[in-house]
Amino acid sequence: METLVGEWLLNPYFKMFAYFSVACLALIVLLVLFEAVTRYKCWDEIKRGNMSVAMATGGKIFGICNIFRFGIQSYDSLYTSLQWAVLGYVLLLSAYFLFGFLMPFFKLDEEIERDNRAVGFLAMVISISLSYIIGASLET
Repeated sequence: METLVGEWLLNPYFKMFAYFSVACLALIVLLVLFEAVTRYKCWDEIKRGNMSVAMATGGKIFGICNIFRFGIQSYDSLYTSLQWAVLGYVLLLSAYFLFGFLMPFFKLDEEIERDNRAVGFLAMVISISLSYIIGASLET
């Protein structure tokens, strides 16, 4: 079975489809995990028009996909790319909580849930910025 999949991955069209499919599935799983650890329900808040939640969630989506991009560029194996993406996501999530911990003036989740756009924007920028740092470390 492994040699058959390996042969299929030599085809650039199948390889692109495989990476795309795995990345989309992992993105869904990782976003479910993100929703499980936040106080608010991302998709309910976005449906209500909460821009802060949309920015924070969008930053996570961009960050996860960006780390996947670096993993795909740096490694030949789909499995290895997925491992690095999951590790990168754990680092992004850790940074989110660290950001919340280092801001003693307010509670991060509460401010985002209240649609404090400055906090939502900052959460988005942190996720995007750190995804480049995490991704660049994969290229070494």
